[in-house]
Amino acid sequence: MYEVKTFKIPELKGISAKTIEEHLKLYAGYVKHTNLILEKIKESTESYEISEMRRRLGFEFDGMRNHEHYFAQLEGGTKELDTNSSLSKKIDKDFGSGQAALDNFKKVASTRGVGWAILYYDKYNGQLIQTWVDEQHIGQLVGLEFIFGLDMWEHSYMLDYVPSEKMKYFDAYLENVNWQVVERRFEKATL
Repeated sequence: MYEVKTFKIPELKGISAKTIEEHLKLYAGYVKHTNLILEKIKESTESYEISEMRRRLGFEFDGMRNHEHYFAQLEGGTKELDTNSSLSKKIDKDFGSGQAALDNFKKVASTRGVGWAILYYDKYNGQLIQTWVDEQHIGQLVGLEFIFGLDMWEHSYMLDYVPSEKMKYFDAYLENVNWQVVERRFEKATL
């Protein structure tokens, strides 16, 4: 069974403590429902019921795991991306510059609808890939390592920004990222 993780998130710039508090409750719900579905699959004898639960499992599980990455990126306070890190060098190589990567990621994050803007690393060809994932499970790229993700569902910002201001939330989130967490993810992915 999966446990609800706790995160040491300091006061953030542009994102209220209430937003984080409510968002963490949503995350706990994904953990709870992932566990419930896994338990029901074990207990059920109805093939239709099991297949529907397995379909739902992707939504709940990916919601749980994406949020764990999302909140971990805020732990420990803001830390800038080290320009000498392997991640920074890879971003420059794959996108031309950190600014070009950021500009493109902002375009990904501005996709209409609910979902996630995600930076993956494809260890098969050594490439960083930015993409949009609908909801949290439709469009996950198989076999790629999650490096950085930004939740673009309204629940991530509605207490602080109206939907037409979602890119203000994008900017606020990036101001609060602990890039050392993201750098460690990348280093682990490239081993």
